[in-house]
Amino acid sequence: MDKEQVILVDTKDRQIGVMEKIEAHEKALLHRAFSVFILNNKGELMLQQRAFDKYHCGGLWTNTCCSHQRVGETTLEAAKRRLQEEMGFVTALKEKFSFIYKAPFDNGLTEHELDHVLVGYYEKEPVLNLKEAASWKWMKIEAVKNEIYQAPEKFTPWFKIIFDKFYEKIYD
Repeated sequence: MDKEQVILVDTKDRQIGVMEKIEAHEKALLHRAFSVFILNNKGELMLQQRAFDKYHCGGLWTNTCCSHQRVGETTLEAAKRRLQEEMGFVTALKEKFSFIYKAPFDNGLTEHELDHVLVGYYEKEPVLNLKEAASWKWMKIEAVKNEIYQAPEKFTPWFKIIFDKFYEKIYD
């Protein structure tokens, strides 16, 4: 496990500290994060299957990419950096909304994040970083919604929460 740090925030997204990522997840402390949703011109969402050897949720399907901002990094800078690192491309992104959620994992860790959700468009195939993503696919938004309902165990805990907000704010 790396020594990556996260930015601890209050409910108004004001920085109140910095902590090692694993410790913040062990203590379920609120920290800043982002989630990227990439769409194509057919209205499909690019999903990522997490690498199988990730320290949590390996092999599960999730949004195109997500991570944490670094100290001094804007949300947009962080999202573009991580999209390039995980999926091998950069595209224009626009922040759509943010919200707070809490998602416990089976291994005792908890994501408690003030999540900034960004949307972008891309038409080509990604070039996966296999340390981060095992696979990818395009899915229609309604198909994602149905698949989460029918087989929730295939998806990361946070994606199910974030997708509901994304669907409500973008597609409802």
